[in-house]
Amino acid sequence: MNKRSRLRQSGFTLLEVLIAMIILASGVMLLAQSWSSSYNRIRKTQKNVEIAALLERKLAETDMKYRGKSIDSIPESEGDEFEGYPEYSWKLESKKFEMPDLTSILIGRDGGVDQMMMQLMKQFSEHLSNSIKEVKITVIYKVKEKEFEYSATLLFVDYDKQLPLPSIPGGG
Repeated sequence: MNKRSRLRQSGFTLLEVLIAMIILASGVMLLAQSWSSSYNRIRKTQKNVEIAALLERKLAETDMKYRGKSIDSIPESEGDEFEGYPEYSWKLESKKFEMPDLTSILIGRDGGVDQMMMQLMKQFSEHLSNSIKEVKITVIYKVKEKEFEYSATLLFVDYDKQLPLPSIPGGG
């Protein structure tokens, strides 16, 4: 065997080295892309957990502050930020609970409904609307120029409000 044929058999050709480098670079790129997307998912999950914790904390604070008090004492308010979380703020909105009209259910029954039953249902719906206050708490996440809002609602019930008794015509 001559010297030239031994040299050809002992090393890699330039083409083989290039193909190996392309395969290696592709693998590194796929691995880097996988790490990047995993990191982004972890960051997004962490933000969602932070938002849920802050929202739960504000719900608990509001519940403790107004539980057992008159529902008329719940004001609308806003907070600048949460301590230690400057990118988050919150707001509290309170409004009268809107009870859906249930008389349409009674009208749709077989045989219809009498006037007294409709009046009773209307008074009951009004009583529920006056006895329940809907409190919506929103956590606002500010990133760059965008704001994302996440909300939860509490219902406060005033159990001390008297249920109006219907007047019965002709009754004694």
